[in-house]
Amino acid sequence: MAATAQGFAPRAGVLEDALQRLEAEGRLPHPVTLHQLDRLIDSAEATPEDWNRLTRLLTEAQADFDAVVVTHGTDTLAFTAAALCLALRGLGKPVILTGSMLPLTVEGSDGWDNLADALAAATQAAPGVWVQFAGHLLHGGRLRKTHSGARDAFAAEQTGAAPLFPAPQLAGIEVGAHRVAILSLAPGACTEILGFAAESCDGLVLRCYGAGTAPDTPQMRAALSRAAARGVPVVAVSQCPEGGISLGTYAAGGVLRDTKVIDGRDMTPEMAYAKLHHALSMTQDAEARRTFLARPACGEMRDA
Repeated sequence: MAATAQGFAPRAGVLEDALQRLEAEGRLPHPVTLHQLDRLIDSAEATPEDWNRLTRLLTEAQADFDAVVVTHGTDTLAFTAAALCLALRGLGKPVILTGSMLPLTVEGSDGWDNLADALAAATQAAPGVWVQFAGHLLHGGRLRKTHSGARDAFAAEQTGAAPLFPAPQLAGIEVGAHRVAILSLAPGACTEILGFAAESCDGLVLRCYGAGTAPDTPQMRAALSRAAARGVPVVAVSQCPEGGISLGTYAAGGVLRDTKVIDGRDMTPEMAYAKLHHALSMTQDAEARRTFLARPACGEMRDA
C-alpha cells in the first residue's frame, strides 16, 4: 500500500523495495523469488476467485520451492487462510501468510518485522498453512482478526492439529460460484432477512448467541425449515470469539436442532464461510455436504 489522494491503495514495487532493504540489512535467510500478481487489490476486494488464483499458483510452486510466503491485506486475511487450508490438500511444505497493520511505505510500519519473520518461519515451520503476525506463528484454519488497529491484531485458538488437509498427494481444490451469506442474530432483529437468505442462498453461516442459542420464533423456525427443505446447509457458529458452541446445551437452541442446523462447534465464521464454499463445490449430495461440514478437515474445529 501507498498513500494516494483517496487513501492508501496498492502500488507495484513496494514489496520489491522491501526485499532489497531486508537483503541489505542481512535479514533474508535464504534466496527469494518474487511473484507479483498481475492485478494488485486491496484485500477488501477479495473474492473466492482470488482464493482459486492463489490455490493454482501455490500448487504450481510446490514443485520448485521449499516454502512460499504470501503477503496479504489484513481485512480478509483470515478468510484466505481458511480457504487455503481447505484447498491445498496433501500440502507437503509450509505456506506462510503475512501482512501489516501499517503499510510498508509508512514510517514505523510493522510490515518489516512481519515480512522478515515470515521469511524466517518459511525455513522452520511444519507443512501447512500458517499466518505469521506480530511475532506469532498462527494456525491458518483458526485465525481471526481481533483488533482493527493494534499491531497484534490476530489470534488463533491453540490446537494440536496442523493447519493441513491430509491427502495422499498434493491437489489444489478450487471452489465454484455460490451464494453464501453470514447472518448474525440480534434481539428483535428483522428475521425477514433470514427468510430471504433461506430462499435465495446456497449456504448460510448463522452467528448464534453464546454456546448456541437462538430465538424460537415462528419466523426463525419457518426460515430455517425452508433452508432445510431446499437442502441449504446452515452452519451455526458462536458470536463469542472463543469457546465455540455446543448445540443442545440450552433448550433455547431447540429450533436449531429441529431444523437440521449444523453444529459448527468452535469454527470461526471465516472458516465456516470458506468451508461452505468447499462443501457446495465438492458434491451435489446434501448429506455428504453435511458430513463434510460437521467434521474436522484441517484442524479447524474440535472433534465432536
